[in-house]
Amino acid sequence: MTQTATAMDGETVDEICHRILGKTAAVTEQVLDMNPGLAELGPRLPGGTSVTLPNATAAQVATLDIVQLWD
Repeated sequence: MTQTATAMDGETVDEICHRILGKTAAVTEQVLDMNPGLAELGPRLPGGTSVTLPNATAAQVATLDIVQLWD
């Protein structure tokens, strides 16, 4: 499931991700992939631009297990 956000005048995709999802790491790229043509609007979006965002679960960054080789 996805959600939609409306950009405030001059807001960036990163700012929208942070405002709605609370993070930007690995999410901004997902948003740009989900919204063809969004990047062509420039770094600062016009107010009222509709942006599709991933749901909170899909926006989670994959984590890696850390293996400690030495004590």
